[in-house]
Amino acid sequence: MTWRILLLAALAFSLPGADLKVGIIGLDTSHVIEFTKILNDPSNPEHVPGARVVAGYPGGSADVEDSRTRIDRFTAELKAKYGVEIVPDIPSLLSRVDAVLLESVDGRRHLEQVRPVFAARKRVFIDKPLASTYADAKEIARLGRASGTPWFSTSSLRYAAPIQGLHSPEILGAFAWGPAPYEPHHQLDLSWYGIHVIEMLYAVMGTGCETVSRTYTEGADLVVGRWRDGRIGVIRGARQGKSRGEYGLVAHTSAEVRETGPIKGVFYSQLLSEVVKFFQTGVPPVPEEETLEIFAFLDAAQRSKEAGGLPMRLER
Repeated sequence: MTWRILLLAALAFSLPGADLKVGIIGLDTSHVIEFTKILNDPSNPEHVPGARVVAGYPGGSADVEDSRTRIDRFTAELKAKYGVEIVPDIPSLLSRVDAVLLESVDGRRHLEQVRPVFAARKRVFIDKPLASTYADAKEIARLGRASGTPWFSTSSLRYAAPIQGLHSPEILGAFAWGPAPYEPHHQLDLSWYGIHVIEMLYAVMGTGCETVSRTYTEGADLVVGRWRDGRIGVIRGARQGKSRGEYGLVAHTSAEVRETGPIKGVFYSQLLSEVVKFFQTGVPPVPEEETLEIFAFLDAAQRSKEAGGLPMRLER
């Protein structure tokens, strides 16, 4: 019986022209509205075919302002405008869908919420931040491997055209910048919004960072990573000045300096194209190894801040 169930599941993912049924866990971020617009509305200029949001579980975190003040509005809009069925719990959602978008704005909730998803062997995209701690990130990866369930997590900034155009094995070092406000309940404070800037850096540098040092002020963080091959990657996360909604990156090669200039806007359709492809194939576009190193980077940066800026080794 088990092999028949697995065979039917595989066929469901491979049927030509059949939209995958997608469920959303966590209805407390604007991403749930924007993603549903792109997936469910063929008239949308940015429409991504192949998947459709059919069910949502609200979740929510009463102690996080961005969750508490928005969840009712987003839940009502999903139901009224897009016909998404609102379900009372995660098992109910999993019984209705082929794949999952885990969108809870609170990274602390992701480990507990993804457990039943892995148990049901549903492919899952986990929106930023993957977790609130490096320990939770590692446990998510362990559970995914143990269940044999593909997953991935990333920021949409990784898929901004200027960033994609800079990716090159010739890059000797890079400097990325953008906003980095904190959310007080997230232990790795740069995971809340600084994760976008770090994802950009890793998109062009790749893995291999060994040590991180962080200089903190009320208005900004400067984080310097040293890669094992001698390359240096730097991020500046701002909380003051004209930076909100703008990002950028400068990359150095042996022949030239390449700059993106200010990157504005969102890149949800580019991200969702990768997500739908992942749901269909089970091949994550961002390797687990890279995502876990990003969280090791965040962890080392947090320890460096607490130690007054001393360099810290990434823990593997």
